[in-house]
Amino acid sequence: MATAGDDDERIPMSQIRKVTARRLTEAALVPVFQLTTVLDASRMTELRRDINTRLADSGVKISVNDLIVRAVAVALAAHPEVNASFGGDAILRHKHVNVGVAVALEDGLVVPVVKDADRKSVSAIGAEVKDLAARARAGRLKLDEMSGGTFSVSNLGMFGIDAFTAVINPPEAAILAVGSTVDEPVVVDGEVQVRPRTRLTLTVDHRVLDGASAAAFLRDLTDLLAEPLRILV
Repeated sequence: MATAGDDDERIPMSQIRKVTARRLTEAALVPVFQLTTVLDASRMTELRRDINTRLADSGVKISVNDLIVRAVAVALAAHPEVNASFGGDAILRHKHVNVGVAVALEDGLVVPVVKDADRKSVSAIGAEVKDLAARARAGRLKLDEMSGGTFSVSNLGMFGIDAFTAVINPPEAAILAVGSTVDEPVVVDGEVQVRPRTRLTLTVDHRVLDGASAAAFLRDLTDLLAEPLRILV
């Protein structure tokens, strides 16, 4: 623990920062591994643009993160082994798909939860995430809106971060870190093309999942985002 010097400013920790520190300390004890893949985000960005254009008059506007949360929920429903947590002497597979969405505040980090996200449309998820984030920044989230998560998503792409590793949120089995979408040259059918690409990094509790199971989930999630019309049905 650091000791204060005579000219150091002492800033008391907020309750949110105290909770964050405690949770990160718990997370440090979890044996984890990471998997990273690169998503061709061409169709995802096109779909988002098309939806927002068509629904502009209704006031509906979705983000890339809304599509990612919806795709995560669909993938979790298909991979119940990932929608799980460590229970000491047992692995708990959850019946509900509850996706936490990390929201950065000035004095810490909160993770409001979209309950039963696999049963909600992209527009419904977008509206709920927007409301939860606004109330989180206003300090008006209820305790039950920050609990019960079975998986989390942390997106730093809007800050220009290419890729990063997110810290797992115990007792959840995994968390997805989403980087920025960047135009990159790639070879497609023998020709060099410029495509928008996004790096996704999955951090996994090794007590709950092995590499092959986690890789299968990340592969299927990436496939869903590469062909995102499937998450709209």
